[in-house]
Amino acid sequence: MKKCLLLAISLFTLACSPKIQEDSPIWSQKMVESHGLVDFYTNRHHQARLADTGWDYVSGLVASSVLKAWMMYPEKTEYYDAVKAFADRNLNEDGTMILNSKGETALRPSNIDDLPAGRIFFALYEEEMRKGNTQEAERYKTAATVVRNTLKFDHARIAEGLPGAGGFFHKAIYPNQMWLDGLYMGSPIYAQWQAAFGEQDTEEHAESWDDIALQFKTIHQKTYNPELQLNYHAWSADPADPNSFWANEEEPFTGCSKEFWGRGMGWYFAALADVLEYMPEDHKDYNNVLEIFNQVAAGLKRWQDQKSGVWYQLLQYDATTTADGKGDTVDGNVYNVGTDPNYLEASCSSIFTYAYLKGIRLGHLDKATYLPVAEKAYQGLLKTFIREDGGKTHIIQTCASAGLGPAKDPSRTGTINYYLSGKDVTIVENEGKAIGTFIMASLEYEDYKREEK
Repeated sequence: MKKCLLLAISLFTLACSPKIQEDSPIWSQKMVESHGLVDFYTNRHHQARLADTGWDYVSGLVASSVLKAWMMYPEKTEYYDAVKAFADRNLNEDGTMILNSKGETALRPSNIDDLPAGRIFFALYEEEMRKGNTQEAERYKTAATVVRNTLKFDHARIAEGLPGAGGFFHKAIYPNQMWLDGLYMGSPIYAQWQAAFGEQDTEEHAESWDDIALQFKTIHQKTYNPELQLNYHAWSADPADPNSFWANEEEPFTGCSKEFWGRGMGWYFAALADVLEYMPEDHKDYNNVLEIFNQVAAGLKRWQDQKSGVWYQLLQYDATTTADGKGDTVDGNVYNVGTDPNYLEASCSSIFTYAYLKGIRLGHLDKATYLPVAEKAYQGLLKTFIREDGGKTHIIQTCASAGLGPAKDPSRTGTINYYLSGKDVTIVENEGKAIGTFIMASLEYEDYKREEK
């Protein structure tokens, strides 16, 4: 109940915060109103309105960012209404099932990407309780619990006897694999549920926090390169499996993918920031998770582009690195042929900025060390990726998607060629993964600036 009360206090504090200087652009609102409520892309599928969008992690990210904007600017009631409409469109009457377009469950077996949109249910629950709409509030609490329980009790895990036992599969089609992306998709909603509703059962509450910490400890141990201070995009506990054809089979970094992908590290960095917001400081693994957060922060500081203030698609290279023109040969077939250069990428840069500012705000990162990084990054976002045209604010230069395998998709090799010239790794604009992360970064920056006044 203590954490639940803290969440309510946090919502109240945001709602009562003073407005920032009126002549200063409120970039969070500009992006919400240009491409958060309407006119955005989810994995290259155009969405006309948030309120009419189906359930997936990209639409959920946009919805979550719009809800955060309402929490900071509560006079913008249309923000809340749009997110509530999105939630209601994708829920059955009592909240026991999250629905897809066919009226079936939208939570596919062991697909971690289906879970993070559920984070909107916590604020909806708090607000409907505040209004006295207890039946509606309980519906959202039930839905949040369905998502958390799906992860904790039903999601496939790396089996005993394999390295990393207990780690969540990224998806059922990627057996015994953990991806950095998956830490953001699963752990924060698990942590927020524990903080809001989990303290009634003391034994299970402690065990759940052990479980959450295990995910970070496992993937960090397996993917962190201390020399380069970066984490490889993914790791397989069974690199000989055909679905892990991209994985390194030799020491060091057995099972790791080949490169350090910006948005993958962004999801990981944000997951750490978000989980630490709720993790009990007296938990035995709290300091371990905090140390990982600071290691990631230090590494990303090192690889920030000093001219622009933002980050590249492939973090350890600059624009002089290109795909090699020869492509990747897998089982006699050639994929990912091109000479595309590495490029500054909007979504990873936005989510890094968010995680730095949030970590500083919560006291998890040293302000003197990292505020200059975050300040430079936020200004870099505005200069590098934001374009205004016809009264709308647009965000450009976003990686549409990237992944690894499975065996039926041998083009997703995890090489430089793939991340720069792969068929699904195209550069797009007004993609929800950049819209949502930019709104979140802007809200943190706006909060910091008014606290500074």
